[in-house]
Amino acid sequence: MTESTVQQDTSSTSNALSEEQIVAWSREAYQKASAHLADKGIITESVSMEQSRYLAPMLAVWKIKATDKNWYWVISGDLPTDVMTEEGADSARSAVKAFSYQWQMKAENIQLAGNADKTQQDFAQLLISRANGLYQLSERDELWLNA
Repeated sequence: MTESTVQQDTSSTSNALSEEQIVAWSREAYQKASAHLADKGIITESVSMEQSRYLAPMLAVWKIKATDKNWYWVISGDLPTDVMTEEGADSARSAVKAFSYQWQMKAENIQLAGNADKTQQDFAQLLISRANGLYQLSERDELWLNA
């Protein structure tokens, strides 16, 4: 994967990374996304580079076509890796917002269950933290000018 393969924001923390580091980070983020799909029995066929976005070293949102011909949004990076069908969002920006909402609901369900152990409670807190961060990123117009 090269720098030009995925739309990237250059107005934020990614400026602190060299181009080589950004390419390596995006490759690792894609491999993480692909492995997550494989764990769910979904085999990657291709990636829509035009619709995928990343903000190294925080997050990447990939629009991935599976061998079953279905499309998925996959989020990876310095946050939990997750997936939704393409029907869940019409752009990378709306996918980020949708993941934010999903994570808030997952965290609430864990907390409401009442029998969550320390690991589950910690995971719920991580989801809340990352969901809030995702929502804030989704609201920053300057990050999505080319989206």
